[in-house]
Amino acid sequence: MRIDAHHHLWDPRDRVYPWMAGLDPLRRPYGIDDLRSATSAADVNRTVLVQTVSSLEETQEFLAVAADSGGLIAGVVGWVDLADPAVGDSLAGLTGPLVGIRHQVQDEPDREWLARPAVMRGLDHLGTAGLAYDLLVRHDQLPVARSVAQRLPEVRFVLDHAGGPPIAAGGLEPWAGEIRALAALPNVSCKLSGLVTVASWTSWSSTGIAPYASHVFDCFGPERVMFGSDWPVCELAASYGEVVALAETLTAELSTSERDAVFAGTARHVYALPKPEVDE
Repeated sequence: MRIDAHHHLWDPRDRVYPWMAGLDPLRRPYGIDDLRSATSAADVNRTVLVQTVSSLEETQEFLAVAADSGGLIAGVVGWVDLADPAVGDSLAGLTGPLVGIRHQVQDEPDREWLARPAVMRGLDHLGTAGLAYDLLVRHDQLPVARSVAQRLPEVRFVLDHAGGPPIAAGGLEPWAGEIRALAALPNVSCKLSGLVTVASWTSWSSTGIAPYASHVFDCFGPERVMFGSDWPVCELAASYGEVVALAETLTAELSTSERDAVFAGTARHVYALPKPEVDE
């Protein structure tokens, strides 16, 4: 069993994706058939589909796609308005394999957005509902993310894209220190995802990325790290197969049980993914 814990689907013909500005190579539909082709070639059996815009409608569409995917999409990380006083009703109205919620906090100009009282109340609802929360944050938002996760120990937090390490610029700090502090919280796990797109798109290498992955493993331990392709965004720098191969290289020195955690076990546990009827 191999799980891709972070990928997307989209169709620019149907809705606007503000974050795609200047990313013309991504402006085409990526649907379930494209996903099947990519995952089957890389021996990926299950996936987690992650929101791309602040849209309850998209979340509903993703849940329907997952339900019709024949088990390929095991879970959806969707979106709800966390600051809405009726957020509990919004969550209750979503049917299907919803396993988490995400908001694109990195696009919020307010560095303290996550710590707003209304947002904190929304996050508390996720804990009650048994859902995880994906942290998509900038470097300068990591301290706030840590403070919020510390104040809400009953909520399972997942750091997307290893917190965006400064691979292209080189160096480790202050990212490394913030990652170590965040990893000290037992309710936080981390996705080994999005690394090729924070490196040089044209000259990245496993050697250049390895120190950042090693730091993630040292801080979180493999049992709190999960593989994610960040496909199709990764195609700015690498194909789906190349990203999977990179993850295999970055985990080559781990034990078999540790690699199993990174490629399946952590995602199953953190997202409470249902077990397939028959494991491939």
